[in-house]
Amino acid sequence: MTLTKLPSRQIGSLTVGAQGLGCLGMTEFYGPTDEAESLRTIHRALELGVTLLDTADVYAFGANEELIGKAIADRRDTAVVATKFGVQRPGPGVGVGIRGDAEYVRSSCEASLRRLGVDHIDLFYLTRVDTSVEIEETVGALADLVHAGKIREYGLSEAGVTTIRRAHAVHPVAALQTEWSLWSRDIEQSIAPVCRELGIAIVPYAPLGRGFLSGSIRTVDVLGENDFRRIAQPRFLPDNLATNLALVDRVAALAGARGLTAAQWALAWLHHRGPDVVPIPGTRRRGNLEENVDAAFLGLSAPELAAIEAAVPAGDVAGERWNEHSMSFIGL
Repeated sequence: MTLTKLPSRQIGSLTVGAQGLGCLGMTEFYGPTDEAESLRTIHRALELGVTLLDTADVYAFGANEELIGKAIADRRDTAVVATKFGVQRPGPGVGVGIRGDAEYVRSSCEASLRRLGVDHIDLFYLTRVDTSVEIEETVGALADLVHAGKIREYGLSEAGVTTIRRAHAVHPVAALQTEWSLWSRDIEQSIAPVCRELGIAIVPYAPLGRGFLSGSIRTVDVLGENDFRRIAQPRFLPDNLATNLALVDRVAALAGARGLTAAQWALAWLHHRGPDVVPIPGTRRRGNLEENVDAAFLGLSAPELAAIEAAVPAGDVAGERWNEHSMSFIGL
């Protein structure tokens, strides 16, 4: 484990560590949780310079934000808090709809501030685009929150090119959160170039394919009955699993030749996409956190990067990255 703190990156006016921490699994979706270990993991992350903590108002129906608030209560100045709003989630599942109207933007912000126990949110994302209102209305309300000091920057998540441009014209978009990894490379054709043209940081979520790119998930039998990967993630279905495992095994073989793990190489590959990329791998355990942080320091040669991409060709991954319902909210 390296003792060196992570280098920094810019997200708008925010200075963050080059790698963040996704906190969703600390409260639900990925099996049993352990609040004490989650708190220790967040504290260790901050020690290592993993300053960007990612949550959302619907994660465990607000309990995830409350956990983050508890973790940073005595170290607010070292944390950069990112949370999201917009998903309508009245019960089990990943959500049933989106709201992005101005009233909801304001009320969501106030509710998140209360749960987090902070006086401002560093980075406030629209989780998905609400097609029932103009994006200009949503961003106008977000801009008002910036001017009021309630949030420092705002971002979009899984938005399409036209929406990104329209939003940016109202008020600069600081970050686009989107899925990006060795097995999710859709953004490389048009989304990433537009972000770079406009100076928008890219924050990849699920950079390890929800744990699959670690190579440790050989069968869905190791996942709990309520694990959402069984329900909302086609790439974990039996018909796709064998194909995708073969891809991961190729990465593991390359990494193993240097005494490293598949997860570390997958993360290192993503870090090499550019200095405007801040991945947010999720974990609730300190051991995984430290392994992930080490990946941010790995230097990969051009031949190694080419070998990784040859091992996982973009078109060879089996299955969509979300189920049909969830995919209907992507790229709007």
